[in-house]
Amino acid sequence: MQYTCVKAYAFMFSTHSGSFHLSTPCIILYSNRCGHCKKLAPDFEAAATRLKGTVPLAKVDCTVSTEICGRFGVTGYPTLKIFRNGQDSSSYDGPRSADGIVNYMKKQAGPNSVTLHSEADLESFIDHFDASVVGFFSGPDSGQLAEFLKSASAMREHFRFAHTTHMALGLEHGLDTEGVLLVRPPRLNSKFEESVLRFTDAITTNTLRRFIRDNIFGMCPHLTIENRDKLKGRDLLTAYYDLDYLRNPKGSNYWRNRVMKVGSQFASQGLSFAVANRKDFLDELEEEFGLGASDGGDVPFVTIRTRQGFKYTMREEFTRDGKSLERFLQDYFAGRLKRYIKSEPIPEKNKGPVKVVVAESFEEIVNDPEKDVLIEFYAPWCGHCKSLEPKYKEPQLVIPSRLSVPHPFFSFLLSCIVSPLLYFSLLLCRFPTIYFSRAGKKDQPLRYEGAREVKDFIKFLKREASHVPVISGVREEL
Repeated sequence: MQYTCVKAYAFMFSTHSGSFHLSTPCIILYSNRCGHCKKLAPDFEAAATRLKGTVPLAKVDCTVSTEICGRFGVTGYPTLKIFRNGQDSSSYDGPRSADGIVNYMKKQAGPNSVTLHSEADLESFIDHFDASVVGFFSGPDSGQLAEFLKSASAMREHFRFAHTTHMALGLEHGLDTEGVLLVRPPRLNSKFEESVLRFTDAITTNTLRRFIRDNIFGMCPHLTIENRDKLKGRDLLTAYYDLDYLRNPKGSNYWRNRVMKVGSQFASQGLSFAVANRKDFLDELEEEFGLGASDGGDVPFVTIRTRQGFKYTMREEFTRDGKSLERFLQDYFAGRLKRYIKSEPIPEKNKGPVKVVVAESFEEIVNDPEKDVLIEFYAPWCGHCKSLEPKYKEPQLVIPSRLSVPHPFFSFLLSCIVSPLLYFSLLLCRFPTIYFSRAGKKDQPLRYEGAREVKDFIKFLKREASHVPVISGVREEL
């Protein structure tokens, strides 16, 4: 595996006390025994090829060059670092796909903010696949310009910045005083929202960051592998279809405009919207929503994922008049939609002493407000789970007739392999994990931390059950 300038960098690194003479390189410090390094290697190599002559990429094998890696405090692999002016500048925290590395590193090359001298410079800068942040200032000594450049230095890894001291360039965009324009990508221009937003408040890094963060995506951004993490912290509806802004921008905006038209009716209800190329997310859609490559056909298929991790899919075909999407949203906000949960089928026969719960039946059974429930989260391959099984299924513990309580008590088993949402929501870190869900307090599940003998379970249940059971055949001192 060879990366651009790899041999040259290894030589300079070892002979110049860790200094580089080339501009803004990114270096990967790796171990040839590291699985994550091997997984990253093809993307890093592809990015190096595409960036050749623009931004050098390099590698250092830490199993060979131990002194170099020790000098930079490398404790895990792979570690990626960015160098400026021959010195360690920062850790690389960008995407790790080839496209992501290329885009991220291009932003690292050159100045923090590009100087614009003419209308042609401005038009060339904003005619870009990504959004542009452009500052307009009265002169090189402007205090606002100094703050803008400071902000650009802090945020250059995430946004594109340019500035000019020719105030007349801002007039065409309605800016007649010092300020900043946020120009959304031209390919996403739409009659449903403004393409250019103005910021004329006092500039600080915090105020400018907040302005960009709150406005850069607009009403319906193009969701990509690279920006999806920035959109995760919101309730998000996404329409997936054959979106391709390079080869078919008009066709790509056809469905986006319909999403925006319908979405504008619900803009004040806290739901965000996006469009995405379904081919970029096939694995995720199959894993997270149970959707295959053929679902949707030539029309988009639509999902909603909330910040809590709840998932919904629109099963009605997306109609060109947008009415099906409108009905879907009406049902969503009215609480009529059934959440999508990855689950094994509900067992047809479930009359054993220990009931089997799957993700789809969890809410109905475990969260029944009238039942006390002891539930074991397990994995089929877990040896500790197999050892616990005969104790957990002990008749003295699980047969309801042995418990003198005025309402049902049940024990359940749930395989976490088919219920990742439940697994992570309870922060399970090992198997088996046991929780007690008390009647009337379903929002306060209690983790069982005691010994795992039958007598210990019984003692726990006598203490925690909402109605203390009297268990026949078991001595009171237990």
